[in-house]
Amino acid sequence: MRLQTIRHADNRTQAVLATDSRWLPLPATDVGELIRHTEWRGTVTDIRRTASADDYLEQGTLPLASVVTSPRKIVCCGHNYRAHIREMGRPEPEYPTLFAKFADTLAGPHDDIELPDIARQVDWEAELALVIGTTCRAVTSAQARDHIAGYTAANDISVRDWQRRTPQWLQGKAFDATTPLGPAMVTADEIDPADGLPITCTVNGEQVQIGFTDDLVFDPAHLVSYISQFTTLAPGDVILTGTPGGVGAAAVPPRYLSEGDTITVDIERIGRLRNSIRFLPHDAYITRDKELAAYVEH
Repeated sequence: MRLQTIRHADNRTQAVLATDSRWLPLPATDVGELIRHTEWRGTVTDIRRTASADDYLEQGTLPLASVVTSPRKIVCCGHNYRAHIREMGRPEPEYPTLFAKFADTLAGPHDDIELPDIARQVDWEAELALVIGTTCRAVTSAQARDHIAGYTAANDISVRDWQRRTPQWLQGKAFDATTPLGPAMVTADEIDPADGLPITCTVNGEQVQIGFTDDLVFDPAHLVSYISQFTTLAPGDVILTGTPGGVGAAAVPPRYLSEGDTITVDIERIGRLRNSIRFLPHDAYITRDKELAAYVEH
């Protein structure tokens, strides 16, 4: 099953089932809300069985939003691909290196990534992400597999100069709307990262990253199990599993993104993220959204 979230002209979002070249609208604002309902699979099956041709939309007629728009938690794992660990000159970790993001870091799979000009060293990180399907607390790795609703792609755009200001990475990982997520969540019964799905990243058409999802030190089930030991994971929560080798920070000399650069992330059987970088003067950045401007004024 391939689920996406579309964005209507009035900025309202809606979950859809992607079938061939069509979308079937579903009764949820996004994929995260859909899977919070215990019987969501049956609901989708019933809607599909009873839908008429008029109920469908043509794919591509509306833009895609982040596949999950408001997760309770976004937990990310760093240093998790063996090739990336080697290029960064680090030993293979005994435990997952974890950090968190906020829901407002998420962006659509084709959105421009707008950053303030205080961000100097902006890097790419192609990642496999998973979406939690059922609440889990202190589960084993074997049990964790049953709690994964599906898999999607992410780009953990990282502002390295801010990330390196302290030993804590948060400030370099949590700029607003800098983590594209999508274009679809493919349900876990249809794909298995242990099969070694190719994951690539290109910048302006030049391949900079290639890896395979069986190169993870800590696989998705292990991450779900480990994280669930200290915090409850709920339906719609998102876990980013790490990036392969080839990040800009590891290049010699280091390479960072510039105005207008286009970054494309592909994961086989999941799909493609394609986003362009835009830098805004800081004043323009903080007033680009009327709601944000009103918040700042108060």
